[in-house]
Amino acid sequence: MNLTRLSVTLATLLAGSALASPPHTPVPGGIALIDLCSDRQPAPSAQWGEQPLAVVRDKGRWIALLGIPLDTLPGELEIRSFFGSTASDHSVAIRPHNYPEQRLTIKDQRKVDPDPDDLARIAREKAHTETIKAKFSKDRPDTVLHAPADGRLSSRFGLRRIFNGQPRNPHNGLDFAAPTGAPVRAPAAGTVLDTGEYFFNGNTVFIDHGQGLISAYMHLSRIDVREGQRLARGDRIGAVGATGRSTGPHLHWTVILNNTAVNPELLLKRP
Repeated sequence: MNLTRLSVTLATLLAGSALASPPHTPVPGGIALIDLCSDRQPAPSAQWGEQPLAVVRDKGRWIALLGIPLDTLPGELEIRSFFGSTASDHSVAIRPHNYPEQRLTIKDQRKVDPDPDDLARIAREKAHTETIKAKFSKDRPDTVLHAPADGRLSSRFGLRRIFNGQPRNPHNGLDFAAPTGAPVRAPAAGTVLDTGEYFFNGNTVFIDHGQGLISAYMHLSRIDVREGQRLARGDRIGAVGATGRSTGPHLHWTVILNNTAVNPELLLKRP
């Protein structure tokens, strides 16, 4: 093999293995991987209904990533890929998955039963965050995320939550138990989409990693970044706290894929 051919082969291998896809987990709250074509072809695009999907290169293939909503019932989901003017349909079989129950006691009853003014604020904040979660930028994301904080995992994704005896929405993220002031860092490169103080989430930072992969960091005691700031992996974005609806200091980390909260552990760097 001559040097030119060798260098091309090495470049192809490196490009194909630059990003490691998460495991194929076609369950509610999981991520389905759809093999589209060889990466020797130009990158295709993919959609689920009107929602665009992230398409990443892995092991010499173009792979579409589909985040599956927690309320999805077992059955088939259909996505469509596009190669220029050619469209192809792909079917994904969704398996059932049961998440355990978690009961929590909140001292501030208003965080469980908000008053009318609180409800109006919550509605405004929900509309704002829905716009943030729908963001889809062109940058191809790094799908290997590093843990944003040190500490044990105190609450895992998908838990069916009951606050003060009242059922509420499932836990849509991963909680790291850590003391107030402990650093919170960007798990991968990205751009700060938004920062703010929310009724339930407290001080929060949203980061856009590209193509609908968005991460959020909640209950912070301090925010150290600004909207539009470009971040590298490991950059400090704030500090652990207990703002918003919280039983104590911790980081709540949510990962959004195609406008859907997915299990962050699927994207965490694996040994």
